[in-house]
Amino acid sequence: MRLRSDLFVSALVRRVFSQGGYAAVLHKGTPEAGAIFLRQRRRDGRETVAGPAPQSLFGEEDNLGRLFELRLVEGEAEAADALLARERRFDSDCWIVELECESLDGLVDFAPES
Repeated sequence: MRLRSDLFVSALVRRVFSQGGYAAVLHKGTPEAGAIFLRQRRRDGRETVAGPAPQSLFGEEDNLGRLFELRLVEGEAEAADALLARERRFDSDCWIVELECESLDGLVDFAPES
């Protein structure tokens, strides 16, 4: 059983604030199991979006954690808006969390690149 989405998001927001960054929930999804998307805004105006990695990347030992994959890397704000709007149309129960921090490394786990 995996950690509930609302608890994961709450812990992530606290962690970002404790590291001197800023975080806000832009869209609340299903508390128990909503997909989580992270929107990282950088000082130079570029944005990175991370979303859930495919379930096929999870092993038996990973069933409590969450893996993310990068969907947009240092793109324009309009591209991030369009990507997240598509995801919300596809899954209205998803979470969207905005982060203003230097890096996503160490905040969440990323799936290995193939």
